[in-house]
Amino acid sequence: MKNSLAQQAFEFHGRLLEIKKNTPLPADHLRWYPWVSLAGMEALHGFLDGDLSRVATMTGLDPVLDVGCGDGDVAFFLEAKLGLHVDCVDQPPSNYNAMYGVRELKRVLGSNIGIYDVDMDARPELPAERYGLAMVLGILYHLKNPFLVLEALAHRARYIFLSTRIASLSPDHKTNFGHLPVAYLVDEDELNDDPTNFWIFSEEGLRRILRRSGWDVQHYTTLAGDAAKSDPVSKEGDVRAYLLAKSRFMRVTRGMELGSGWHQLEFERQRWTERSFSVILDLAAVIEPARLRFRFELHEAVLGAQAGQAGPPISIRATVNGIALAPRVFSTAGWQEYTGELESLAPGKVRVDFELDRALGPTASDLRELGLLVDFTEEAPVELY
Repeated sequence: MKNSLAQQAFEFHGRLLEIKKNTPLPADHLRWYPWVSLAGMEALHGFLDGDLSRVATMTGLDPVLDVGCGDGDVAFFLEAKLGLHVDCVDQPPSNYNAMYGVRELKRVLGSNIGIYDVDMDARPELPAERYGLAMVLGILYHLKNPFLVLEALAHRARYIFLSTRIASLSPDHKTNFGHLPVAYLVDEDELNDDPTNFWIFSEEGLRRILRRSGWDVQHYTTLAGDAAKSDPVSKEGDVRAYLLAKSRFMRVTRGMELGSGWHQLEFERQRWTERSFSVILDLAAVIEPARLRFRFELHEAVLGAQAGQAGPPISIRATVNGIALAPRVFSTAGWQEYTGELESLAPGKVRVDFELDRALGPTASDLRELGLLVDFTEEAPVELY
């Protein structure tokens, strides 16, 4: 346990407490964020078997996003222990100390985290195009539009680590809605006399909004009480759900460069390949297992089909960083998909080479060697996932 994620978070929390104790904020009415932001690391510890390095494996080459950062404790912890770049987003009107706390800690620690004023409820415009991991701890019930925010994050982050209060019983404990996909809307003064609290989800409601907004839950747990006895407003009924989920929208490949064996773009959308051709993919994070997907059109002229009769099949072979994948055989014209799998790939540049067992041409009317047609109106005709 000495070097576990939970233990390191506990020790780092103590260090930050000492700094806050000796660092006054710039106005007398301002106070440091009073809750333990790093408490969520206990759940993440369980999800990742206590291995802090697995956070870096998930994020890969992309930064981390801390949504509703409080004083930035989580961001400073990930930066200090893993060397990750973290962007913090929050709003002064709803932040406990108008974001003076996170800015002051950044100064004292000599940190390089990014700090941004973003209204996630109205315009969830994030500072970076992509993130490896979004930390959304104790924020969901402060959002008026949680579906909007979760869906926006699913398009910009590969993973989300989220905690929120849940409820199974109505405030009077006479109605049990824990099995239903619903949320309870608290009144302005009903929960901690805090008008910034809005939606308290049931467990089924939380799972459904995550699935419908683009997330697949991989790990889930509840802490601080019995979920069956939880309610949306009382101190005794306060139960927290923690989960780690993976986006269905966010791609692990950050871009594709054309290598050898490609002809000029035609009609602003398609390119012919030669019999042998290659691409370079920019992989953002480790993937295990790694799957390759390539979408293309097999033209009937290349296949050799005549008068409605199918020609002999074409075999396609691929290698990924020199590792050969199983060949695939295609016998019909039209849009097709090549897929292959290997054990794992590390982040960085990945070279993929394709080779057909035959191609069309050159001919007297077209001096090019023609293999496959690839549509570039798609975001990623070749991808790893």
